[in-house]
Amino acid sequence: MLLFLMAAATVLGIGLGGFIDGIVLHQILQWHEMLSNKIPATTYIGKSVNMFWDGIFHAFTLLVTITGVILLWKLLRRKDINRSGNLLAGGMLFGWGLFNLLEGIADHQLLKLHNVREITPDKQLWNLGFLGLSILFIVVGLLISKRRKGEDFESTHKST
Repeated sequence: MLLFLMAAATVLGIGLGGFIDGIVLHQILQWHEMLSNKIPATTYIGKSVNMFWDGIFHAFTLLVTITGVILLWKLLRRKDINRSGNLLAGGMLFGWGLFNLLEGIADHQLLKLHNVREITPDKQLWNLGFLGLSILFIVVGLLISKRRKGEDFESTHKST
């Protein structure tokens, strides 16, 4: 049951991490848009195309977030589930880091759809920093999720 709860928290973290990325980096700071390395958002058409794909991105993160909430809801009905706040927070931070790592590798490195910060002399430094922060989120998320009141993670982990 522990792994199912960690999986549900991770899915929720993936969705919320995507929302944080889209809201903070795309909309508030406007460091990049979904396709801003391929189609610069310097014209009305470029901005419109990027805004459309940002919307598709947000629709995806909404579906993932709803899935995470449904998974958690189904699990929390059970009496034998560990309702550790550390497990939830750690799983969500792990999911956020996992989202950032996969998105950073796919969109920034492989497909080159956008950079973390488009207007900077060293785009790759920002991209690599983003990957480093992603790995830090994953590690801290795992460490937090392993710390639960009155339980040894290894013995609980092996029994599920």
